[in-house]
Amino acid sequence: MDDLFEKYQKKIKNTSTLFVRSFIDDINWDARLIGIKGARGVGKTTLLLQYMKLHFSNELEKSLYVSLDSVAFTNRNLVDLADQFVKKGGKYLFLDEVHKYANWAQELKNIYDDYPELKVVFTGSSLLEILNARADLSRRALVYHMQGLSFREYLILETGISFERLSLEQLLEHHLSVATLINGEIKPFQYFERYLQQGYYPFYKEQPENYTQRLEEIINMMLEIELPLLRGVDLGYIHKVKQLLAIISESVPFIPNVSNLSAKMGINRATLMNYLHYLAEIGLTINLYKEAKGNSKLQKPSKIYLENANLMYVLSASKANKGNIRETFFANQLRNKHQLSYHETADFFVDETYSFEIGGKAKSGKQIQHLKNAFIVSDEIEYGYQNKIPLWLFGFLY
Repeated sequence: MDDLFEKYQKKIKNTSTLFVRSFIDDINWDARLIGIKGARGVGKTTLLLQYMKLHFSNELEKSLYVSLDSVAFTNRNLVDLADQFVKKGGKYLFLDEVHKYANWAQELKNIYDDYPELKVVFTGSSLLEILNARADLSRRALVYHMQGLSFREYLILETGISFERLSLEQLLEHHLSVATLINGEIKPFQYFERYLQQGYYPFYKEQPENYTQRLEEIINMMLEIELPLLRGVDLGYIHKVKQLLAIISESVPFIPNVSNLSAKMGINRATLMNYLHYLAEIGLTINLYKEAKGNSKLQKPSKIYLENANLMYVLSASKANKGNIRETFFANQLRNKHQLSYHETADFFVDETYSFEIGGKAKSGKQIQHLKNAFIVSDEIEYGYQNKIPLWLFGFLY
């Protein structure tokens, strides 16, 4: 175990806490078992290490960070590790990439039941299943989903100015005064385009010139490793899934005709429906359904977006559609805390209450004039008026 402590201490030493995601405050760290799910690259590991550095710097021996995909953990047993750690006075165990460990769910259940004095935090793929037949962790674990940087967080990193999070209700009711306050500090359009292209994943700061290549690698790992490992997707179909992602990126937006797609891609309808569901699960797409609370596995998506705009510039940089980019940004920033569904008239129906139509600065309200709680969300404007709100301002919701 000494080698694991040594690696942990080196990681803590090299972890910066100059900027910490506000997501850290959303987690109930007092819970005995906490899960953090999220797509590759959104910053789960950094968040764990920052929390540990901020809270355990004076008692590092009581905490331990282990990445389960590390060579140092090869041929080790998770339950044995917990047992040794507790016997040495350990109280806080942080496990990264648990989906790389074959029997993680059952062993976490055993640890939870047998070591009540130990608090465990684990991270894993968006595809991580907390509920399964062998080990039901759903009653034991508090599970959170982590996204990439919001536009607000990106601005904090770029400018050093701390901007507060807004609730959707605050934004809708006070958007003019909030926009006036923010525009008094910065010029949002100085940063907005760069964020859409290369600002969603926190690693953009490390090597900006290699951002596209690194994001391509992440997409490939999600498709070629996580989907086959966790969903049994045939590797032979992965290239067709990549083609599907490119089609979604270039659409305005993508409204799937499952029968035509099935024939075009040479995949039967049931398999294609599964793939559409898996892509949303893994954090590569956002699927909109007519019935927001229905079983998405049984429904055909009415619209499909890529999960964030950065993916569009990687998958089809020269063909990315402007209207699709706008709608993708809106969907991405709201889905973190709100329920999005398909609307027959507007672009989005949010929390089964609000209707939103997305467009450029000249977008009129004619299409939604007969709807209640309806808003125009316009790109290329610094300030809104009445029910017309700047698109960039929706990047302050988390």
